[in-house]
Amino acid sequence: MRPLSTWQKLRLTVTRRWSTSGFWFGFAIWMLWPFTMFGTRIGWSGGEHIPRTGGALLALNHVSFADPIFDVAFTISHGRMPRFLAKSELWDVPVVRSVLGKGGHIPVYRSSARAGDAYREAIAAVQRGEIVAFYPEATYTADPDGWPMRAKNGIGRIALVTGAPVIPVANWGTQDVLPPGTNRPRLFFPRRRVTIVAGPPVDLTPWLGGPRTRTALDGVTGAIMADVTALLAGIRGEQPPAVPHDPASAPALPGPPAAVADERPPA
Repeated sequence: MRPLSTWQKLRLTVTRRWSTSGFWFGFAIWMLWPFTMFGTRIGWSGGEHIPRTGGALLALNHVSFADPIFDVAFTISHGRMPRFLAKSELWDVPVVRSVLGKGGHIPVYRSSARAGDAYREAIAAVQRGEIVAFYPEATYTADPDGWPMRAKNGIGRIALVTGAPVIPVANWGTQDVLPPGTNRPRLFFPRRRVTIVAGPPVDLTPWLGGPRTRTALDGVTGAIMADVTALLAGIRGEQPPAVPHDPASAPALPGPPAAVADERPPA
């Protein structure tokens, strides 16, 4: 896949979607856009799979703290403004609180009485026609080779409750722009290659309309992550592991927690 041309990047700079960003989130996009688009060799495909209207879920793999920046650029360049789930601690940071809150993003209160709030707010956002973006792994991958690891079931539960399409999206290269464990981006000379690919909606018909048991949720989430992993395998030209890395059975790689996360709601 060829990177976007300079002309394509300039055209997107003018035409990308702004109307529902909120002032502070829009300002953050405006500030980061030159680095995202012109500081890397970014390329993408599959944007036609993002619904132009109506509620939907994006299922994204997670390899770097920088992923949301590039995933936002991809999504808004195809006509939609994504809403992310982000850890609640970020709402304690004054500027970040304004960016996230005014941008319509959803706080995740981990291990608290409010843990279910994100689940309910995500459902409400989808039902009012929003695109809600999930990193089902809940943090960037601990797999030593960067493949998606075993995911949490929050996205599977919301998919079954809402019946909304789930669009798998894979990215590769952001880990070279901002490697895990560092806060110093590598931009420009040489520019790193970043590739984003979206696929058609995940086929969840075997589970739709059925009971939302743990087995069903595992099946739905497994199907979603299988499609994400297949897209990533296509980008990388490599075979993924037969069994996803399970962070519960192996120590995580060192590094800061991801800013954007999925949270398993209470059963």
